[in-house]
Amino acid sequence: MTSMTGYAYEEKNYESAVVSVEIKSVNSRFLDLTVNLPPYLNPLEAYFRSKITEKVARGKVDVYIRVKELESNPDITVDEGAVKAYSEAVKKVIKASGFGTDSEAALNFILSQPGVIVSNRSYDMDKYKALIEPLFDSVLEKFNADREREGENMKRDLQEKLEKLSKCAQFFTEWQPKMEEMFKEQITAKFRELLEDKADENRIMTETAAMLVKYTINEEIVRLKSHIEAMRSELANNPTPGKKLDFICQEMNREINTIGSKNQFAEVGAMVITAKDSLENIREQSKNVE
Repeated sequence: MTSMTGYAYEEKNYESAVVSVEIKSVNSRFLDLTVNLPPYLNPLEAYFRSKITEKVARGKVDVYIRVKELESNPDITVDEGAVKAYSEAVKKVIKASGFGTDSEAALNFILSQPGVIVSNRSYDMDKYKALIEPLFDSVLEKFNADREREGENMKRDLQEKLEKLSKCAQFFTEWQPKMEEMFKEQITAKFRELLEDKADENRIMTETAAMLVKYTINEEIVRLKSHIEAMRSELANNPTPGKKLDFICQEMNREINTIGSKNQFAEVGAMVITAKDSLENIREQSKNVE
């Protein structure tokens, strides 16, 4: 089991560049992945994105890959035709305006125009990929180790909370025959109070059976225990159980609410509250699970 929350960062100095990789994630219902690269390295985004999706199933994941060049040898060219065209235009403006010639101002104007000086640079994607990938793999490994470490802590916590809920289910199981017996006693007492010696035993049995059908919690207990075992199985066997845990929690909540609605006794009502509290703790923790 892994947590959806994790963090890792590394930086490495090469002869030609300083490269850093940062990966961090928080909770999300689905995989929401953003890979941030220098614009000239955008062709590598799909490759590093695929490396993340191989390891991460859910969560909002932000990846930052930064490259600081230590050596820069751009191929700079001058468009002489553009320079001449701008120079002629400046001369015409000066002549038409009647102002004196300021060569420095004219030069600054020409230099500021687009296309006069052009920096032509090609980027070797294989070279940058070779620089980034070893560091990226190391950071990704640390990131996953961080999530797995937190995931193990969460797993133990969920198992403890599930054990509390299991004890609640066992309490309901033990109380079920007591509840049925108390229903029988209450109904019998009511009939005898109203009818005294004229009470019909068959009528009492019929009314008791109808009351038990209405208020018995046997089916809810069976389903609740089944959901508890299903969650135990997910925690033990599913490496990414987050979505399934959320679904199981919904089913458990339905059974506990039904038990609460059928209950007529304070002792059982108190245990329903305890079960709801345990389930809510499980639900909140499961939101952090991948």
